[in-house]
Amino acid sequence: MVEREYEFVGDEISYVEEVEKKAEIEEWKDIGKDVYPFAAIVNQETMKRALILNIINPEIGGVLIRGEKGSGKSVAVRGLEELLPEIEVFEGCMYNCDPRNPKTWCAECKEKNKEGSARIVKKKMKIVNLPLNITEDRLVGTIDVERILKEGMKAFEPGLLAYANRNVLYVDEVNLLPDNIVDLLLDAAAMGVVTVEREGVSVSYYSKFILIGSMNPEEGELRPQLIDRFALQAMVKGTMSLEERIEIVKRVDEYSRDKRAFREKFMDETEKIRERIETARRNLPKVRTPDKMMKIIAQIGIDFGVQGHRADIIMDRTARTNAAYEGREETNLDDVILAAELALPHRMRRMPLEEEEFSAEMLRKLVKRYI
Repeated sequence: MVEREYEFVGDEISYVEEVEKKAEIEEWKDIGKDVYPFAAIVNQETMKRALILNIINPEIGGVLIRGEKGSGKSVAVRGLEELLPEIEVFEGCMYNCDPRNPKTWCAECKEKNKEGSARIVKKKMKIVNLPLNITEDRLVGTIDVERILKEGMKAFEPGLLAYANRNVLYVDEVNLLPDNIVDLLLDAAAMGVVTVEREGVSVSYYSKFILIGSMNPEEGELRPQLIDRFALQAMVKGTMSLEERIEIVKRVDEYSRDKRAFREKFMDETEKIRERIETARRNLPKVRTPDKMMKIIAQIGIDFGVQGHRADIIMDRTARTNAAYEGREETNLDDVILAAELALPHRMRRMPLEEEEFSAEMLRKLVKRYI
C-alpha cells in the first residue's frame, strides 16, 4: 500500500492507493484549531476585503497578494478558512460535485443518481494548499492505462485539482512555481476542466476553484499569462504606524501564549464577519450597477489603457459584491473605486495622471472628471 499526502492549509488529507482496491479519501481531520484568527489581523483592510469578496462571489476570479516578507499574507489566507461557507455535495464524492449542476457530475455521481442512491450533504469549503514541489501527476491525476481499459474510472487516481473543485486553491510563493505546473494551472483556471491524457487514453473532470496566490516581488515576477488569471491584486506593506506595530507584537505574543484563549477573544468578531458573508452571498443576485456607475467603470478602463474587456467585467463584479457585503442593492462610487483599486494595478498600460502614484485617492480624483 502506497500513501501519498496532499497538503491542505488548516486541514490534512491523505490519499491511499491500494493495488486491487478503489482509492478512498480519509475523513477531513480537524487540525485547524490553531490558525491565527482572520479578525485579529491588524490593518491590511484592502487585502482582507479582496479575500472576503472572492469568498462571497467566486465568479470574481481570485486574488494575488503581493508584499514583502512578514507582512501577513499567508496568515490572512490561512485565517480565511474559518470564514468559509458550507456547500452542498454528494456524500463521498472526491470531486465535490454540485448536486444542482448535473452537467458537472463525475461518473460515480451520475451512476449513483441513476440508481437513486446519491445522498446530498453539506460540507465546509476548504483551503487547498498547492506545494511548490508538486509533480504533474499529483496535480492533475494519474492514469493506469491497462487498468482503466478494464475497470474504467476506478483506475484513475485524481490529482490535487480534483479536491480543489469548489474550494479555494492557495499557492504561496506562486512566482516560484515551475513553468510546467503553471501551464497546467492556467489551463484549469481558464477552462474549469482538467484533462489527463496518457497513451491515447483521456480522462476529464471539472475543477472550478477560487485561486489565491501570494508572493514577494523581490524574489521574482510572475509570467504575464498567470498574472492575468488573478482577477484582483492586493498590495501589502508592513505598517509604519507606531500604535499598529505595537498592537501586532502584543497580539502575536498573546496568541503564542494561549492560542485557544486568543481565538475565543475574537470569536464574536469572526462570527459577525461570517454572518455578513452569508448574507452577502444570499443578496448578491439582487445587486445592480446603475448606468452611471457602469459608464465610470468603462471610462476608467479606457483611461488606464486596459486591453480587452476582462478588467471592466471584473470591476463590475467586484463592485456589486462589495455593495452586497455593505448591505446595499445598488453599487455606488465607493464600490467602483475599490474595484478599480484591486483590478487595475496588474493590467493598466498607462497612468492618466502621470504626476500621481496609483491609489484610491488618485482614482477618486480622476473619477471627478467623469461626474
